[in-house]
Amino acid sequence: MSLDSGLVVLGIDGGGTNTRAVIARGDTVLARAKGGSIKRLRVGAEVAEANLRAVLTEAFAAAGVSHVDAASAGVASASLPGICEWITAVFEDFGIQHSEVVGDEVIALDAAFQGGPGILQIAGTGTNCIGRTAAGERESAGGYSSTLGDQGSGYWIGLHGIREGLWAYDRGERTMILERVAEAWGTPSLEALVDRGNAVPGPDFSALAPLVSELAEAGDPVATRVLLQAAEDIARFILLVRGKLRQRHGLTEEVPVAFTGSVLEKISIVRHRLADILKEAAPQMPFVQEGVIAVEGAVWRAQRLAEVSR
Repeated sequence: MSLDSGLVVLGIDGGGTNTRAVIARGDTVLARAKGGSIKRLRVGAEVAEANLRAVLTEAFAAAGVSHVDAASAGVASASLPGICEWITAVFEDFGIQHSEVVGDEVIALDAAFQGGPGILQIAGTGTNCIGRTAAGERESAGGYSSTLGDQGSGYWIGLHGIREGLWAYDRGERTMILERVAEAWGTPSLEALVDRGNAVPGPDFSALAPLVSELAEAGDPVATRVLLQAAEDIARFILLVRGKLRQRHGLTEEVPVAFTGSVLEKISIVRHRLADILKEAAPQMPFVQEGVIAVEGAVWRAQRLAEVSR
C-alpha cells in the first residue's frame, strides 16, 4: 500500500503504567506525549478517561493540528466490555471519526513485524504473548491480569520478590529483599510490611521490580532466583505460542521473536536467560534482543486505517 504522506494520524499505546501518544504525518513525527494509565482496571474509569483526554490535548497542542485523519489505540484489557466504546467516544469528542481500539499486544506485534509473521512477547507491568503467521492467523498465551496470570511481569517480580523474601526469612536464608522493600514502603517492622502488602487497594508491586533487579545484580541469591524464574515463565509463553502456530497452522519455518516492555528491556538477567532458553529449545528461531516501541505499531495501523477510510 502506498501511503499518503499528507495524512495526519494518531497512535496510542495505553499500557498498564502509562500512556504514550504520537501524532505523525507520513514519516514525520509531529508530536509525542506521555500521560497516566488509561487502563480502567488499574486506575478506575474516571481517572482513565481524564488521563486519555489530557494526553490527547497535549499531543494535539504539541503537533499544532486541529484534527487527525485516523487513530489506532492499543490498550491493555481492550477486550473487556465498554473499553472500546468509551475510548471511541473520547476520540469523537476530539473530532476523530475513523479509529480502532485493539489490544496493546496487537500494536506491539505490528511495531515489530508490520503485518508480517512473528512472535511478540510483552513483558512490562503485565505479560502477554501473541504470534502471527504470514497468512495472518494468530495464537496467544497469557494476558490474564496480575491476579490470575502475568507470570514474569514487573508486578509478578515485585510480588514474588516479597514472597520469596518471606520464605527465605523463615528458612534463615540470606537476602536483602525485605530490608529494601521496607525502605521503599516506609514500614518499620515485618508485621507492618506484611500489612502493607495485604492492604486493599494493594501497593504497586511492579514498582519493586527494579529493586529486585538491583539486588540480583549485586549477587542476592533470592532476588536472582526470582528473576531466573521470570525468564523461565516468559520462555514458556513464547514456546507455547510457537507450538500453537506449528501445530494448528502448519508453520514449519521459524519466525522471529521480538519483545517490548520494561522487564526485558531493562533487566538484563531476565533477557539473557530468556535468550539462552530459546536458543536451547529452538536454535534456529531468531530472537531480536532490542525492544520494539509499541506506539509505532499504533501509528503504522492508523496510517493504513486512514488510507482505507478516505
